[in-house]
Amino acid sequence: MNKKFLHGFLSDDELHQIALKIKEKEATTAGEIVVSVKEKKPFFHRGKSVFEHAVSEFKKRGIKKTRDHTGILIFILLKEREFYILADSAINDKVADNTWELVKDKMESKFREKKFCEGIINAVDEVGTILSEHFPRKSDDTNELSDEVNIS
Repeated sequence: MNKKFLHGFLSDDELHQIALKIKEKEATTAGEIVVSVKEKKPFFHRGKSVFEHAVSEFKKRGIKKTRDHTGILIFILLKEREFYILADSAINDKVADNTWELVKDKMESKFREKKFCEGIINAVDEVGTILSEHFPRKSDDTNELSDEVNIS
């Protein structure tokens, strides 16, 4: 990825802050939060919607393979200025249908203000709170997926 392009949106320090927020929120839940940022859609995905691309990333990152199906993806396409929040089946069975749209709307509001890091951190915080309500951390819980932001 063109680091200069990314740094117009997120600095190394901000990426670290996001990873720390993921770690903090996952300490209270059996859920797994993944943030994935792509510069743009790959050539072979150009005709696909952001939802279809998020589904592909969800599978690629192994989120579907979490023990209790409690993984969630916050997916961002920078160049297209599109993003999507995609949760696994166990999560969607417990939360209201519009939950992720509400989180997405708040994130979009921060993005419009050019507060990209704040928007992502707030979304991670809100997602983590929702997950901890429905899926509290188990005594044998392990961190199944990396807390680092996936960048490509």
